[in-house]
Amino acid sequence: MLTLGIETSGKVASAAIADGERLIAERILYTRLTHSQIILPMVQEMLAECGLSFKELEAVVCAAGPGSYTGLRIGIAALKGIVMGAPHLKCAAVSTLEALAWGCAAFRGRIVPVMYARPQIVYAGEYESAGGITALSEDRVVNEKEFFGALDVSTPVLLTGDRAAEIKGLYFADEPNVLLPPPTQRLQKASALCEAFLADPARAVPPEALEASYLQATKAEKDKAHRDQ
Repeated sequence: MLTLGIETSGKVASAAIADGERLIAERILYTRLTHSQIILPMVQEMLAECGLSFKELEAVVCAAGPGSYTGLRIGIAALKGIVMGAPHLKCAAVSTLEALAWGCAAFRGRIVPVMYARPQIVYAGEYESAGGITALSEDRVVNEKEFFGALDVSTPVLLTGDRAAEIKGLYFADEPNVLLPPPTQRLQKASALCEAFLADPARAVPPEALEASYLQATKAEKDKAHRDQ
């Protein structure tokens, strides 16, 4: 299934095309520009270079979150816009943390993706990698000291994500069972979204059903709650 992936949940803007047997193309850009300026031109240029059009694609997938509130909305809006112009496309949104685990799927064992949320607070998940990626718990937003203080490290654990290196240094500097992938595998990438979707195409939903999963209240929601007190 020829699938386009769009990744805008963090500082990386990424687009990829894969079909389950090969990665046809991928672009990754670590940028300070807003993803709304980057992602659709990136997709269009990549398709043109591959000699493909939206009509030839069969599915499109983006990051559901957690991640940047604005980035997630940009990715989901871009996906919905693409599907409006090519309604034959299947579409889905994949957990950002699950996709980070898929980016390290060559590792066998537990993978803990961890992303910065705010000081001392992280987004974290636990996944098992064994020829595929299986969630061991729900993704959540947690106090990093409490979460990693209780983490079972009696067997090897791979940390990934934008907070992985800092967590390793702070809590597991002398623990050989806590491992890190190379830096190039610790950030979000669109090809991992494609892998996750192609492993389970049944996760496709109608575009109107796509919603971001922030895992915590947005600033607007927090401000409203404060005003209502």
